[in-house]
Amino acid sequence: MLRAIFCCTLLCLPSAAGAGPHRTAPPGLEIVGRIAIPDGPWDYTSIDAASRRLYLGRGDGVMALDLETGRVTARLVPGARVHAVVPVTGTGRVLSTNGESNTATLAEAATGEILAEIPTGQKPDAAIQDPKTGLVLVMNGKSGDVTLIDPASAKAVGSIAIGGALEFVAADGAGRAYVNVEDRSELAILDIAARKVIGRVALAGCDSPSGLARDSESGVLLTVCANGVALAVDPVKAAIIVTLPIGKRPDAAIFDEARHLFLVPCGGDGTLTVISSRGSVLAVAGTVETERGARTGALDPVTGRLYLPTADFGSPPGPEARPVPVPGSFHLLVLG
Repeated sequence: MLRAIFCCTLLCLPSAAGAGPHRTAPPGLEIVGRIAIPDGPWDYTSIDAASRRLYLGRGDGVMALDLETGRVTARLVPGARVHAVVPVTGTGRVLSTNGESNTATLAEAATGEILAEIPTGQKPDAAIQDPKTGLVLVMNGKSGDVTLIDPASAKAVGSIAIGGALEFVAADGAGRAYVNVEDRSELAILDIAARKVIGRVALAGCDSPSGLARDSESGVLLTVCANGVALAVDPVKAAIIVTLPIGKRPDAAIFDEARHLFLVPCGGDGTLTVISSRGSVLAVAGTVETERGARTGALDPVTGRLYLPTADFGSPPGPEARPVPVPGSFHLLVLG
């Protein structure tokens, strides 16, 4: 979900090495810096570890950060309310979803040169690449279906009807994908090759499921909910394993394979809930203070650093209104 609106200006903030209080945090996890980025709405963050690049979906296109030099490219690829940016494995290309134009853009990652504009369903949002088929799966939030894109031919090669407002997605690398359906509080299980839904899991006690991540070793899924809980799901048994407390307004779940941790950024109260994952045993390991608004993010598997986009916020204009971002304050919060 994209939020906040301001024109693009560059912010320069000092490094905050060693700054940032935390409580009951896993050892060593703390704020180590802030990287200035242009003002404007943002959504999902992704990292291409091989090319040492971070990508962020912005209101006007794809922002890129060189993880080695810290150089920010404000608009590498133009777009219309970009939600997700998928580095296409082994190609040097990226695919981004445009929520306003109902398209996905395939571009050269090094230059931003657009190679194709591919039609999708209505309001394309989250997207991932399926490791088995190489297809990119695009979640269409409004039309309730998944567009399957072959990045080699730069064409849509099929779709899967699910129904409802689709949020994030995870794939198991063996031909199945799992999708959060926000307005139905359920998890849809997809057979990608058969192009169909083969199961649904009712997410009892979960309001508006959004972020979703998968433990690549155990196969356990973690889905995060707007009402301050996260549900661990066994996709084989189609059953909820445990319900755990998290912070307010989460919009992503990230799995740290090296440390067997789920990381849940919660923008409503400026916290990161850390959940340990050992097989089917999950438990809250700690809570790290981040910043208000930091609700999505991505983990660099090379360095173990976590990048969370956010901004400084002023007082909301009314009791029911959202806090207003301060112009010139947008940044990536870095935890390490």
